[in-house]
Amino acid sequence: MRFVTDFPKLIFMDMRTLGTTGVRIAPLILGGNVFGWTLDQRGSFGVLDAFFASGFNCIDTSDSYSTWVPGNSGGESETIIGSWMKLRGNRDRIVIATKVGSEMGPGRKGLSKSYILAEVEESLRRLQTEYIDLYQTHRDDPATPVEETLEAYAQLVKQGKVRHIGASNLDPARLTASCRASERDGIPRYATMQPHYNLCERASYERDLEGVCRPLGLAVIPYYPLASGFLTGKYRSVKDLGKSPRGAGVRKYLNEKGFRILAALDAVARRYAATPGAVALAWLLERPGIAAPIVSVTSPAQWHELTAAPGLRLDAEARGLLDGASA
Repeated sequence: MRFVTDFPKLIFMDMRTLGTTGVRIAPLILGGNVFGWTLDQRGSFGVLDAFFASGFNCIDTSDSYSTWVPGNSGGESETIIGSWMKLRGNRDRIVIATKVGSEMGPGRKGLSKSYILAEVEESLRRLQTEYIDLYQTHRDDPATPVEETLEAYAQLVKQGKVRHIGASNLDPARLTASCRASERDGIPRYATMQPHYNLCERASYERDLEGVCRPLGLAVIPYYPLASGFLTGKYRSVKDLGKSPRGAGVRKYLNEKGFRILAALDAVARRYAATPGAVALAWLLERPGIAAPIVSVTSPAQWHELTAAPGLRLDAEARGLLDGASA
């Protein structure tokens, strides 16, 4: 497959730092959950080429992507990303974030030290790399003390197999306990937090997690920033749900609040000559503590459309309209 070069190289003055790590990334992270699911290797390479050619550098994936697809066993996304980096010879220019903890199969899940130490080797093999830039707890494992999980990560950092660690889907209590344990024991601390956060899903993060993340200096990298595609304006009625395998997850937004948000996005998008999706991402990028949203796309054209987001500077009127519609 040819290397896509017909996308403009973007230069950002506001490269974002992942918490206290010193790792610098462009302000959109490419989500790898569609690789091996709605995109085969060829389609995935096309998106990855467009992402890289347009100046972005961080990819988020997981060992469990995509176990939910019939015939898959997990690791498909990591395998595709690893093959792409090997073929393009660009590993040193890519920030790889992957995760551990979600179920991979019978008896294969959790955050015990033994499980993490075994599973990281599989991720490294699939990614065809000697190190992972950001290794993240995917889901909590209440049966495992946070100290045991952090000990595993500390060993991997010491061995050079992991550079930094992050968390996803932890509740405030477990996140706080983990950070306190790291500081008490002098071992690596979570540098990032990955919550479900977008214009349709504000309450959980803003009410419960923001007050924990900001004092700790955690870089927040939200997943589903476009509410599974709803905020792009692609789904405006029940009949639109069949447009994508992800459509079923959008049904819950087809209500008065959802339509109010779409109307606000449409109005702001017209003012800025942008798309609703780009405006939704721009709103997130201007929220305090947000480092970069994790964006999944299924074509180079979709990626290119959303790269306008970091360049949008929403004024007070636009932000007020979006805040009010999504409150």
